[in-house]
Amino acid sequence: MSSILDEYEDSQNSRHPVQHSSRLSAANIGITHSGFVNVRLEEEKPIFNKQRIDFSPPEKINHFAVCNNQLCMSLGKDTLLRIDLAKPDQPNQIELGRKDDSRVHKLFLDPTGSHLVISLSTSECLYLNRNTQKVRSLSRWRGHLIESVGWNKLLGTETNTGPVLVGTSQGIIFEAEISASEGSLFNTNPDQYFKQAHSLEEDGRPAPVCCIEVERGPESKVVIIATTRKRLFQFVGRVAEGSEQQGFSSVFSQNQELLPSFQEFPFNMGYSEITFYTSKLRSCPKAFAWMMGNGVLYGQLDYIRPDSVLSDVQVWDYTPDIDFSFNKPISIVLTQFHFLLLLPDRVKAICTLNGQVVNEDVFPDKFGTLKKMIKDPAGGLVWIYTEKAVFRYHIQREARDVWQMYMSMNKFDLAKEYCRDRPECMDMVLAKEAEHCFQNKRYLESAKCYALTQNYFEEIALKFIEAKQDEALKEFLLKKLNNLKQSEKTQITLLVTWLTELYLNHLGLLESDEGKNGVFQETRDEFRKFLSSSKHKECLYNNRTTIYDLLASHGNVDDMVYFSVIMQDYERVISHHCQHDDYSAALEVLSKHCDEKLFYKFSPILMQHIPKKVVDAWIQMGSRLDPKKLIPALVNYSQMGSTQQVNETIRYMEFCVYQLAVTEEAIHNYLLSLYAKYKPDSLLCYLKQAGTHASDIHYDLKYTLRLCAEHGYLQACVLVYKIMELYEEAVDLALHVDVDLAKSCADLPEDDEELRKKLWLKIARHVVQEEKDVKKAMNCLSSCNLLKIEDILPFFPDFVTIDHFKEAICSSLEEYNQHIDELKQEMEEATESAKRIREDIQEMRNKYGVVESQEKCAACDFPLLNRPFYLFLCGHMFHYDCLFLEEIQWLNTHFIIHHHIWTSHTVTVDLSSGEPSPVHLQAG
Repeated sequence: MSSILDEYEDSQNSRHPVQHSSRLSAANIGITHSGFVNVRLEEEKPIFNKQRIDFSPPEKINHFAVCNNQLCMSLGKDTLLRIDLAKPDQPNQIELGRKDDSRVHKLFLDPTGSHLVISLSTSECLYLNRNTQKVRSLSRWRGHLIESVGWNKLLGTETNTGPVLVGTSQGIIFEAEISASEGSLFNTNPDQYFKQAHSLEEDGRPAPVCCIEVERGPESKVVIIATTRKRLFQFVGRVAEGSEQQGFSSVFSQNQELLPSFQEFPFNMGYSEITFYTSKLRSCPKAFAWMMGNGVLYGQLDYIRPDSVLSDVQVWDYTPDIDFSFNKPISIVLTQFHFLLLLPDRVKAICTLNGQVVNEDVFPDKFGTLKKMIKDPAGGLVWIYTEKAVFRYHIQREARDVWQMYMSMNKFDLAKEYCRDRPECMDMVLAKEAEHCFQNKRYLESAKCYALTQNYFEEIALKFIEAKQDEALKEFLLKKLNNLKQSEKTQITLLVTWLTELYLNHLGLLESDEGKNGVFQETRDEFRKFLSSSKHKECLYNNRTTIYDLLASHGNVDDMVYFSVIMQDYERVISHHCQHDDYSAALEVLSKHCDEKLFYKFSPILMQHIPKKVVDAWIQMGSRLDPKKLIPALVNYSQMGSTQQVNETIRYMEFCVYQLAVTEEAIHNYLLSLYAKYKPDSLLCYLKQAGTHASDIHYDLKYTLRLCAEHGYLQACVLVYKIMELYEEAVDLALHVDVDLAKSCADLPEDDEELRKKLWLKIARHVVQEEKDVKKAMNCLSSCNLLKIEDILPFFPDFVTIDHFKEAICSSLEEYNQHIDELKQEMEEATESAKRIREDIQEMRNKYGVVESQEKCAACDFPLLNRPFYLFLCGHMFHYDCLFLEEIQWLNTHFIIHHHIWTSHTVTVDLSSGEPSPVHLQAG
């Protein structure tokens, strides 16, 4: 008894042994048409795996109930066995204590596994709670043979069932509530109340309520489903939130004014049973299966529908081998895709999708007739018992073959849903769906599916070509291309070029049809989107020459330009615009992408036609362009071009010089040549702004001098001579322009008085001899202090009278007298200073200082006489090194050197003998 669930016979393992991998049959290994290799190393386990529990009951098993891992069975006449499946080694046996001839009619266990209702054949009911050993009588239930109980899944707890529905053999539905508490002194019964809610009939007579189920849907909807032998009733109503404890009377009252909603079948086998499938615990059932006389009524539950929740119902007839005279169906259990039908000696598993029997399990006669089949919604296990044995079914991977059924029904979306983790199955479904769509002339959908399969590429492509479905072929190639890996470069190249050809053919056909402009534009947009795909950019770039050839062969210039832009092949785009005389568009591409090399290449031709816009673009590029590389274009068209081209050339050169501060000599020389030829007024301004020292300027002085001389710009030549420090040449040339300009040149050599005097003499000679202007000559004397009247007298002719420069001679004599007086005063001051110095020296010879042996340095406070020291007249005494360290942080090097040089008289004192030693005397 202790190993009731842990030890069992695994009959399936002995019946289906695993084959060794070395003995694989040829049927298990094969290459399918799709290209997938299907290798099964072992036979798959069955979906419905039966296990016999190693349990030998001491008495015959009469009834059996299981829910929430709580198992209850009725043994013999008066014994009840309870087993917690989490603790199978701790069974609990209870005696019912009945002395009359009553026997257990049915057992009803609630979803929590806490409340057990025992229906007796004497129309009595007992109650047993999981947490107690005491069996209590439900006195209010007496007199009714209970056939079914509809538990309250929302309000049921371990101690209270909440309002429940009870169906009897007389067709009456009662509402009741059971509490596990002992109650009060006057009310010890567990049944809180027991009242009639409704009654069911068949053919005008009461019919037993075989099954009853209570479910709650969305928005407080309550659904009650009850079955008799050949009718299925449904009651749909709403219970206000917070009033659930009031029971189900309101649901039945809402349906009293309407005719009962039921489905009826003609044949009656004396009983019926309904079962439900719930995907998740404590959720609403999704499907139902009702076993009745005419077969199994199967359908879905749709809680959104207002009147009836039953939808997609269909009846599956019983198989021909089922004869009600000796092997009527006993019980039914519904799973996700099958319902299990219990017969006296076997279990049949029937697929709910197609009604086919997928499994038939025959039980040996030694175990006796099969009695009942129950499914535990908590664990999903299916339990079957006979009088002598207990079995259970494990349901494993029930959906593994469902895809085949959906595929055969052409429900491809559902088929794909159930084979997502099996690529070989998914491939078969997609291939079947593609073929189905192709046969129904849904070519685009077929192409999308074919692209996801592993079928031979050539066969599929030829299929669409033979059907003349270019659009579907294009869709197939696109999908196939998107599914390829980046490493499959050859396949990608093939598909990209093929698709390009297809697009171009289609565009050519649409372009010739004026009535399809909209479709043409959509196709062009799609083609351009394909060309700009980032996923295949590498392939398009590597094969751009082929794409260009295809575009050119179709004469598709616009798309070729578009593709060139995508490939960043701007040279081709600009060349195209220039060939079509669209220079503004070419410049726009240049300006947008800012490629310096393209600027250098295309600037010459653009400068010829749109000089102003080109220069604007250059200026916008700023320092990113090298002006030297643009000079060829500028030189070419500035020499042979119009005034506008020349002006724009000068504008850009000025931008380079003044804004970018370019120091390249070639740029400055070119600008000077333009000024000299076209804007002479700006030449002198530029030379003045460029600077007056050779280190500041960036043009070639000799080239500039030659250029100015060739064009006769003398003033500019003078300026260049000045910068070259050729002052004599500057003065000589300036005298041909203006005397004042020559004077400004003559004062430049400030450090060379002899040269200055020479230059001024040249000016004076020019004024006297060339201009014959004595007054100007006298002004030269006042302008330069180096010239005297006697220096310029030789330049005057003999017939000139002294009256013209009498004042100059007198002024010169006065200056000589004044200079003599200044020299005399300086001599007297020097004599007086020498006299004072001699007196000071004589006075210093007689000064001395006394240093005691205990004297200390004023800086370090150590004895002074240990090392060389300084003695100041003020009395302060310092070691030499201490004083040096104090002074050096405040004085500069020049001062310190002079400080060491200057010292006063010294005296010598011998400390040991009292004789004088070296002492520096210095003013304090």
